[in-house]
Amino acid sequence: MLELLPAELPWLLAIAFIAGLVDAAVGGGGLIQLPGLFTVLPQHTPAALLGTNKFSSVFGTGAATWRYARSVRFPWRPVLLAAATAFVFAFLGATAVSLLSKDAVRPLVLTLLVVMLGYTLAKKDFGAMHRPREVGRRELAIALAMGAVIGFYDGFFGPGTGSFLIFLFIRFFGLDFLRASAASKVVNLATNVAALAFFVPSGNVLLGFAVPMAVANVAGSVTGTRLALRGGTPLIRKLFLVLVVVLIARMAWDTFAG
Repeated sequence: MLELLPAELPWLLAIAFIAGLVDAAVGGGGLIQLPGLFTVLPQHTPAALLGTNKFSSVFGTGAATWRYARSVRFPWRPVLLAAATAFVFAFLGATAVSLLSKDAVRPLVLTLLVVMLGYTLAKKDFGAMHRPREVGRRELAIALAMGAVIGFYDGFFGPGTGSFLIFLFIRFFGLDFLRASAASKVVNLATNVAALAFFVPSGNVLLGFAVPMAVANVAGSVTGTRLALRGGTPLIRKLFLVLVVVLIARMAWDTFAG
């Protein structure tokens, strides 16, 4: 039986587990899993690898969303509203890939990440306390705008989606890092499903790799969610800052060296 397994599969299972663990806690699993797929399976098309990545990660994100929803309370109305608009705009973002240049987006994203990092470091209490705001028309309008912008961005480009969502849920809804991370998973799940609505019908999913990777991703997600719930806001804040620094380094490399 072992001889029948592809030689690349054990590596991909390890990558999927680690990606699920990191993504469940603070987002950014794609930073691990997608480069891993491109490295291990260079013979396949980018579209097939992107579809395989989304197929695997959607199950891990779904498991994290379910676990957080059972353990953490956050305002469901704006979160679901943001998820609904994110679903629609993520699909639009995916279709815009052929019309717009990603190179033009990188400098803007890099600037936003640096501003976000500076703001978080400058405000020591940012995301430390849970001070939920009353959800009125203004908050619902912000949720709609968040879902549209972040959804389109995730469908079109992607890196840092989870970090942007966490930052915005803290800034505009008064959530702490733990609850913001939980809320971001709901929106991220919607954008992943929207992407699959494009990749699956077009045949751009390598099911022989995607299905076992999905199992490993769920296992990592369950582990990551458990660590996040035990470590709480302080742990997620630290992981968030580390992830944003990594995103800035990668984006700077892609912008100036690429």
